[in-house]
Amino acid sequence: MSKVRETTLEIDLRALEHNYRYLRSRLAETTRFLAVVKAYAYGSAPARVALKLQDLGADYFAVAYTAEGITLRQAGVTQPILVLHPLPVHFDELIDHCLEPALYNSKVLREFASAASTKGVKDYPVHIKFNTGLNRLGFWENDTDHILELLTNSPQLKVASLFSHLVASEDPEEKDFSLLQIASFKSTSEKLIGALGYSPMRHMLNTSGILNYTAEAEFDMVRSGIGLYGFGNEVQYDHILKPVVSLKSVISQIHRIEPGESVGYNRKFTAKTFTKTATIPLGHADGIGRIYGNGKGFLTVQGQRAPIIGNVCMDMLMIDITGIDCREGDEVTVFGTAPTAAQFAATGGTISYELITAISQRVRRIFIEQ
Repeated sequence: MSKVRETTLEIDLRALEHNYRYLRSRLAETTRFLAVVKAYAYGSAPARVALKLQDLGADYFAVAYTAEGITLRQAGVTQPILVLHPLPVHFDELIDHCLEPALYNSKVLREFASAASTKGVKDYPVHIKFNTGLNRLGFWENDTDHILELLTNSPQLKVASLFSHLVASEDPEEKDFSLLQIASFKSTSEKLIGALGYSPMRHMLNTSGILNYTAEAEFDMVRSGIGLYGFGNEVQYDHILKPVVSLKSVISQIHRIEPGESVGYNRKFTAKTFTKTATIPLGHADGIGRIYGNGKGFLTVQGQRAPIIGNVCMDMLMIDITGIDCREGDEVTVFGTAPTAAQFAATGGTISYELITAISQRVRRIFIEQ
């Protein structure tokens, strides 16, 4: 791979394939795989990633919002797309693009049924979400009779799946709670299926669920987001899953700072000794927030760690390269395989999800396929 000449996000489709095949290998052959590609495919490139996963055999896709699903349809994704948090204002275009909504309360169910009726569709696939403890979205377990009444009065709809979401599937200390969630979902979904007269798919497992709870809750389909992009939320999977994205940049300018001189806004860094600094064209408008300033984060220059000094600016940040043999134009690494996004994020007290999904769309994307 040639050296970058500007701030660049490298997207390794080989790593994506590896992660997909590994997660698939943990499932029964008949279990369907739903690939989560919301938030620009976790900050990467939704169209390219989804088309790659479609070629690999992903059965379903999931996005957060209707506009994300439309983007995938326009890119050529033909597999079913579940919209996890649809809003009624977008129901018409959701139907126009053959997207499938998650319905999570009676208001949303009624409004979608009305939109489907107006559109004249029949047996439109919908997904009923149950809240088993996350307390974000979802019907309660005692809502089944009410759901059945609404569905009975909405023959234009057909339930494609019933699903829920584990709260802490990566945390062994919360195993008892996870098992309670699974038991609640089993009981509720079985009751609803018995009354529907047909059997929608069921799914509950996210990435950590796939790694920890397939024996208890594999059901008909699983959902994976962060695992596809190389993170399993547990140390033992770091050597198995491969990070898909690497963020790199270049040194724009090198300064030699005398003792007592400051660097950046608000003079948050003052040199105690003669210091060599490098300015990098990367800032909080690109997704590297101010939480990483003042020594909390570092970039890798010529294989050595260079701490971020001073406040991260909107379009630039500065690093201490004292003792590192480098020059203007040299490549620097923010995260990739060493450090990973999870390791870099930890220096700022956050997680890989937040870091990678924040990478701005103005950052150039390139793809590695061979």
